[in-house]
Amino acid sequence: MANIFVVEDETNLQKILKYDLTHEGYNVTLSGDGLDAAVILKHQSFDIYLLDWMLPELSGLELCKIIRQHDQTGHIIMLTARSDEFDKVEALNAGADDYITKPFSNRELIARIQARLRKQHNLSESKQLDKIVLNDITIIPEKYETYLGDEKIELTLREYELLLYLVKHANKVVSRDQLLESLWGYSYDGDTRTIDVHMFKIRSKFENETIKFKTIRGIGYMLETK
Repeated sequence: MANIFVVEDETNLQKILKYDLTHEGYNVTLSGDGLDAAVILKHQSFDIYLLDWMLPELSGLELCKIIRQHDQTGHIIMLTARSDEFDKVEALNAGADDYITKPFSNRELIARIQARLRKQHNLSESKQLDKIVLNDITIIPEKYETYLGDEKIELTLREYELLLYLVKHANKVVSRDQLLESLWGYSYDGDTRTIDVHMFKIRSKFENETIKFKTIRGIGYMLETK
């Protein structure tokens, strides 16, 4: 069963999350402040990280960056009272895969966790392919590695998932809603800014004369090859 690291300084919420997640069969590790969590992270990795943004000593955002220095496959979900678009983009840029605004339903949180773990299972199954090649892009699923020509390109797990999806649907228009549903596994209630942030990063890393990531206004994106 999946291992979940909950970093939350509100004692009552900590207890509720541990109870509900343990009831679902997950192994749960708790921490109440950023520095304590950073010490734990030196010795252990997790499948899911639930990080409160506002933590004593070290913020959840800083923890997110620390995690991404050594773990590109664990899923990070920010728990935050911040709902501004700027804060959401900042969290994604720091390496978070998702965010949920307080107060939230634990059922919704568990559904999001389950969606992330299902996606991870699907990615593991795709490793059976030796490699996927599209023009100058090469993807090696077994190692989660991507190349542009001979150059290895470093990606976060979410960027990797998005690139893989677009490569598999090359020269076809895919909507933002389709991407959200396929990669995140649930609806974002029309908030598609998260896709745009990741697309900007992928475009800057892979676009060249033979590969174009076209924005289809009002719809979504298309990876166009020449």
